Amino acid sequence: MADEIHETRAPDGSTHTTTIIDREPRRGGGLGMGLILLVVLAVAGFVAFQFLANDSAETGAITEAAQKVGDAAQNVGDAAQDAVK
Repeated sequence: MADEIHETRAPDGSTHTTTIIDREPRRGGGLGMGLILLVVLAVAGFVAFQFLANDSAETGAITEAAQKVGDAAQNVGDAAQDAVK
């Protein structure tokens, strides 16, 4: 950071002083980046929970279908046993 002081003298003897203060630019990107990161995490969490819910529903449907196939196979086996008697 460099400050400059300029003094100007007029022909009548009066002086005028100008001070220039050189500051580094402000960096306000931290808050904006934090908000963007928060939104991205919220969207990712929502998508993940939707995927897990769909996966759970799919697993339940597959389990139910497998149970029905098992029950049908049991019925066929029982019918075969009765036919042999």
